[in-house]
Amino acid sequence: MSAGDKDPRATLRALFDEAVAAALPERCLPPYLPQPPEGRTIVVGAGKAASAMARAVEAHWPETAPLEGLVATRHGQRLPTRRIEIVESSHPVPDRASEDAARRMLARVQGLAPDDLVLCLVSGGASALLALPAPGLTLADKQQVNKALLASGASIHEMNCVRKHLSAIKGGRLAAASVPAAMLTLAISDVPGDDPSVIGSGPTVADPTRFADARAILAKYRIAPAPAVAHCLAQGPEAETPKPGDPRLSRARYALIATPMKSLEAAATRARALGLEPRILGDAIEGEARAVALEMAHIARDVAREIEKSARAAPIVLLSGGEATVTVRGKGKGGRNSEFLLALALALEGEPRIAALACGTDGIDGTEENAGAIVLPDTLARANRLGLDPRALLADNDAYSFFQALGDLVVTGPTQTNVDDFRALLVDPKLIDGARSSG
Repeated sequence: MSAGDKDPRATLRALFDEAVAAALPERCLPPYLPQPPEGRTIVVGAGKAASAMARAVEAHWPETAPLEGLVATRHGQRLPTRRIEIVESSHPVPDRASEDAARRMLARVQGLAPDDLVLCLVSGGASALLALPAPGLTLADKQQVNKALLASGASIHEMNCVRKHLSAIKGGRLAAASVPAAMLTLAISDVPGDDPSVIGSGPTVADPTRFADARAILAKYRIAPAPAVAHCLAQGPEAETPKPGDPRLSRARYALIATPMKSLEAAATRARALGLEPRILGDAIEGEARAVALEMAHIARDVAREIEKSARAAPIVLLSGGEATVTVRGKGKGGRNSEFLLALALALEGEPRIAALACGTDGIDGTEENAGAIVLPDTLARANRLGLDPRALLADNDAYSFFQALGDLVVTGPTQTNVDDFRALLVDPKLIDGARSSG
């Protein structure tokens, strides 16, 4: 009997857990640590993994070498440290703590010497957790734009382009402030394409985008900025973020220590050990969650037919990463993974050969406590027995309530890392029996 039909829930969860484990700072950060410099080492940074990254630095840094610093993580995710201060701020919309952390961090890297090192730890969520308004703006201005972008369906690349041009610390400005010290950024990627200028809005790397790009994005999504925001985005080149070739960034180095693809490859290795054939569809799949779900359902059905025609023994698991988007029109609860899965369940129409999991590797889907959810062949049948209307709930962006009622939410708590979303579609003609026995 295949791994899938023994217990599809456990199989899918095992693949997700392996993907997360591959990106845990304690596992992936130590090989990238540099030798201590002759001068001081100042640690700064932000993100959902920042606290665990700081702990990993402390655990592997020589006790006799100077080490100090400040990093920001999400409220409720601070871990105990000895030498690096951890502060908490808000995500996905910044708060006053986000502004205070950014202001303190910017001051921390100024006035250093050439033999000092700034070690910057960046991971997903840094954009909101480290929010210092550009001159002439208030935190309320940034919050208004951020909320509008989150509800618009804009991609992470588009959102971070706007954020950089409303910030006094993002888009390479943190690195520029650290001159003449050397800088090394260790980053965990949560963005499609692993572009350093997009991860955390690129506080330590050159920014190829311009004010005009940010204005075009707001216009595209029909977001009317406040007067102060419009004035900020109308500035000339003298106020631009540091661009490629800027001499202030000549001593800034960058290393990706974990990426969505590395996590997908780790899940694929685990899949083979479970007797499955993994197929990685890509680590940068974007688009409206409902549209992505329709495409994934089509691919999975094609694979199911392939398995039946070939009479193969091993089931196939389709793995993918990336960040879908949700255009919020309803008043329900849920994030992009649960929305994707509810749309997938409707598209599959009770297909008996397919089960699926979609979760945020940070353990958070939207603003609720779940990482994501699981769809089984009998998902719609069970929903019908409970009197749930999946189409109405999807229209109201209320996928969370749907999966909560079924008991199919995946709840992990904060994972202390973030390499974007993880999706696994298990395709096995024998799956329906396993789903019934494990449900």
